[in-house]
Amino acid sequence: MDRVRPNIGRLKSDIERISTFIDKSKLGHTRRSFTEEYKEARVWLREKMEESGLETSIDAAANIIGRLSGSDNSLKPIIIGSHTDTVENGGMYDGTIGVLGGIEVVRILKENGVNLRHPLEIVDFTSEEPSEFGLSTIGSKGMIGELTKEMLQRRDNCGRVLSDAIHDLGGNSRSIKKLARKKGDAVLYLELHNELGPVLDNKECPLGVVTGIVGIHRYKVIVNGEANHAGTTPMNMRCDALVFTSKLVLKLQSLCKDKNRDDVVGTVGKLNVEPNASNVIPGKCEFEFEVRSLQNDIIDEIVSQFIDEAQALSKERNIKVKFDNISKSSSVIIDEGIKKVLKDSCEEVAKTMYLPSGAGHDANHINEIAPVGMIFVPSKDGKSHCPEEYTSYEEIEIGVHALIKALLAFDKILK
Repeated sequence: MDRVRPNIGRLKSDIERISTFIDKSKLGHTRRSFTEEYKEARVWLREKMEESGLETSIDAAANIIGRLSGSDNSLKPIIIGSHTDTVENGGMYDGTIGVLGGIEVVRILKENGVNLRHPLEIVDFTSEEPSEFGLSTIGSKGMIGELTKEMLQRRDNCGRVLSDAIHDLGGNSRSIKKLARKKGDAVLYLELHNELGPVLDNKECPLGVVTGIVGIHRYKVIVNGEANHAGTTPMNMRCDALVFTSKLVLKLQSLCKDKNRDDVVGTVGKLNVEPNASNVIPGKCEFEFEVRSLQNDIIDEIVSQFIDEAQALSKERNIKVKFDNISKSSSVIIDEGIKKVLKDSCEEVAKTMYLPSGAGHDANHINEIAPVGMIFVPSKDGKSHCPEEYTSYEEIEIGVHALIKALLAFDKILK
């Protein structure tokens, strides 16, 4: 009998409990970072960590960290992490199963008297999803000192400053650079996550070992035209910011399609129009776009060409366009040795396949200080970032079981 099987009933209870900390005025599960619901969930989560035997703390970037000592505390820690914030109108599994799965790993180890050589840290990273400050992966950026002064001074729509919001969660933005972790401060980072795509579900495969994680470059674009009367301004005398923006959206789509690569995607997912009236020619548009790929040079090439062509077109149309780089994360190609250990460990539990991640993760940043590895479980019908997001508890149990197996294997072989 396998001594280290997770407790599915306990996992179910934890997932359903944290799912109650949501904005009930929204559809699905909305637990946005830096909100009251998020803070309440963090209090509950920290209590759960302590109940499991973890010593908890909050670091400068407001990440919640639960630490379990190893038999040789001179060794660097193994980190298991994910996040508990959600997109608006999102699902209840994205990120959450990775954090709660990590806590379940600790409980199973302690209940079975299994002692690790390495210290183990379970991390709930602050604000992995794109926040109201225009930044994503705030906690993992902060952990490695990549939150710049400019980023920390960003404001949300209510005028709140990011540095103040971090302080409100128990962090200390003034110490982020000083306390940043350096390369070698951890021996390995592992994350369990739902796939957020359709591959595992379509192939009826319970487990996936991630081969690479896409890089993401995200920009805010401000287009300034000229507002005017919609009835009295001839078509050939208009400086319509929305028409110009529409051309840019199609241009981005064309550039990404022209690369003829499955892993290259470009998206405009946020758009504001001013004055947003039916009888006024739009004078200003703001939109955000992103480009993703497993190849960093491909992202650079597409973004550079897009900006050059947009600026050239703006001169022809007497429209001003400004680009603001919100964030950049580099792609990650998972080490072959780590993939093999993960695949061997996962196959002890269930059928396993290799696949890339088209979503970004905190692992993109933690890769700067330690090797990373990820295990995927299926997302039904490939649905994610929506109320229909679903992974069965049986599938989550399989994922946590594989995570335990992988942790034990790495603990034996890593120095």
